[in-house]
Amino acid sequence: MHCLCKFLLFHLLACLGGNALGNEIINGEKAPENSMLYMVSVQNNNGHVCGGFLVSEDFVLTAAHCDDPKPTSVVLGTHNLKEADNEKRRSIEEKYTHPKYESVGQGNDIMLLKLSGKVQWNNRVQPIQLPRSEIHPVEDNEKCSVAGWGSTRTGHGSVDELRVVDVSVINQQVCREKWPGLPLNVICAGGYNTTKGFCQGDSGGPLVCKEKPVGIVSFNKNLNCHYPDVPNVYTDVSKYLPWIKKILKNKK
Repeated sequence: MHCLCKFLLFHLLACLGGNALGNEIINGEKAPENSMLYMVSVQNNNGHVCGGFLVSEDFVLTAAHCDDPKPTSVVLGTHNLKEADNEKRRSIEEKYTHPKYESVGQGNDIMLLKLSGKVQWNNRVQPIQLPRSEIHPVEDNEKCSVAGWGSTRTGHGSVDELRVVDVSVINQQVCREKWPGLPLNVICAGGYNTTKGFCQGDSGGPLVCKEKPVGIVSFNKNLNCHYPDVPNVYTDVSKYLPWIKKILKNKK
């Protein structure tokens, strides 16, 4: 049965291809200028491809599948991507994809980006503190938020200004019933029984609960971003803290 469930999830993701990956904020609002100073736009030569968030002066945390569009830089210190000048841009020096990552459907969808230069903290750029441990996991129905630069409606392009939406954490048993073969170490929030969540461009962005980045946008269902039948899925950051901290410590 376990193998069959895995097959069903992989089949769904394979049929949807890149469209299964999170990219848009649905039914959200513009983020206040003085908020979420840790948010980062991960970009390639064509522009924005994923979200991410600063966890130290020279490291950004994002999703492993965000390596597919071959990102080369990040933009930080602005909610408006039209203001992405060289001062707000850092090249990506090195990528650290989780060693057990193979595909989105198999989990471990997490990656660290080492920046070419250290970021100076100011009133536009600040890191976000990682969860301390797994001791206090997120609770069912806990109110959280997710932000990104994706489109606001199905079939529309991305937006220039950062948007944010509130979502609630969904019970794991319910999520696994709706997503047969769901990988381990994930959190579900938004999408199911609501009109709020992420869709195709927000991949890699944080699910923030009680001011901590507890999840990383991983995948949803398909191109239709008004999807009340399945939850949005995030990588559970707390399960990867030893791996994250080891890289941060070794690369100082």
